[in-house]
Amino acid sequence: MERNEIPSWLLALDKENVEFIRKFVLNSGSLKEMAKDYDVSYPTVRAKLDGLIKKIELHSKEGDVEFVNLIKNLVIDERISLEVAKIIIDKYKKEREDI
Repeated sequence: MERNEIPSWLLALDKENVEFIRKFVLNSGSLKEMAKDYDVSYPTVRAKLDGLIKKIELHSKEGDVEFVNLIKNLVIDERISLEVAKIIIDKYKKEREDI
């Protein structure tokens, strides 16, 4: 597969997320086995999977601006609050309208 054939949602994931997907497939989708592999609780693995699903959904949407996706990922990764993200995105969209 050529790099230009790789879906953008997959390219947007970091190494940790890709490794999670690899382990998920190798464990036949068993979150219990994933919890054992990562030595964490089932709810912790479920939360990680939920975050990964959100990232994939986010990058699967056509027409989203790359910058907005970056901000949304920061919220998903809990690096900024949802309130701050909304302010940044609103400001960005307003400035784009003024161009």
